[in-house]
Amino acid sequence: MKSLTKDIRKLSKEEIAADFALQNIPKYRAKQVFDWLWNKSAGSFEEMTNLSKDFRQWMNENYSIRLLSENVVQQSNDGTIKIGFQCVDNRMIEGVMIPAADRMTACVSSQVGCSLSCKFCATGMLKRERNLDAGEIYDQVVFLNKQSIKQFGKSLSNIVYMGMGEPLLNYDNVMKSIDYITSPEGLGMSARRITVSTSGVSRGIRRMADEGKKFKLALSLHAADDVKRELIMDINKSNPLDEVMDALLYFYNKTGNKITFEYILFDQFNDSDEDASNLIKLCKRVPAFVNIIEYNQVDGVVYTKAKEDRLNYFKNTLEKAGVDVQVRRSRGKDIDAACGQLANKNK
Repeated sequence: MKSLTKDIRKLSKEEIAADFALQNIPKYRAKQVFDWLWNKSAGSFEEMTNLSKDFRQWMNENYSIRLLSENVVQQSNDGTIKIGFQCVDNRMIEGVMIPAADRMTACVSSQVGCSLSCKFCATGMLKRERNLDAGEIYDQVVFLNKQSIKQFGKSLSNIVYMGMGEPLLNYDNVMKSIDYITSPEGLGMSARRITVSTSGVSRGIRRMADEGKKFKLALSLHAADDVKRELIMDINKSNPLDEVMDALLYFYNKTGNKITFEYILFDQFNDSDEDASNLIKLCKRVPAFVNIIEYNQVDGVVYTKAKEDRLNYFKNTLEKAGVDVQVRRSRGKDIDAACGQLANKNK
């Protein structure tokens, strides 16, 4: 990395044009460069072949393109691929590509580590070191898409912001990355194919609603009452369920997008009849469907996945009450698939 040069991917198209204007470089050159960066995912100025050699050399002397690099790649027997990415400052983050019959999903990180310290999460064992910039989030999508094409002959169909970190505590960079992924000047993916998962940052949920965001929203719920949720998720102390539900309803009324409740079912913790009843009440309060998640065990965590018969009973109870529910099975059990495990091993 050329430390004294400017990271061109941190500049908007207008800022690039303003820089170029100081050198009497035509404005249309900024559009060409921007297209190479975000539509063609160029990793070097040498790749920008419709620009003159002298101009590419000048850019190389004055700017840099600071990309993630693949540090560790793991592939599960079920096809799941996990990549440990190294940032230019040598910090490590994770991204996962999850194949299924009807979709290829990339799960991306938004922060190095996390400040929320959820008791069941491997990332929660890592301190939050910094936010990722928009380019670092975008790079995960580009790398995982290449893996998807290489291994399965299919491009990514879905992107979920469910990796390391809390997306709404890195709001501006997350939204900018979504712009790069969905814009016709970027990767051109449909916003409807993107899901942002939050642990419950109420102000961020309301801000998204006011800005008319078109992507899907998921809540990492995992317990349907304040007492239990506070035991496993510290954020519930500052963002209690009443406040979060009001924000979600506000988002739904503004966007028309149904909410997803992500609910890891833990053995003898949140799998009782009372827990099911509380969850049903939340689903009646906010239009939502429920993903019951099979827990992927994390070393050092006391919580374990619910027994299969209890999972089926819990699911049936929700269905009988009219809740739209599905079970999301654990993937990548033979690799470091749980979010944060790979980073923990390499810290």
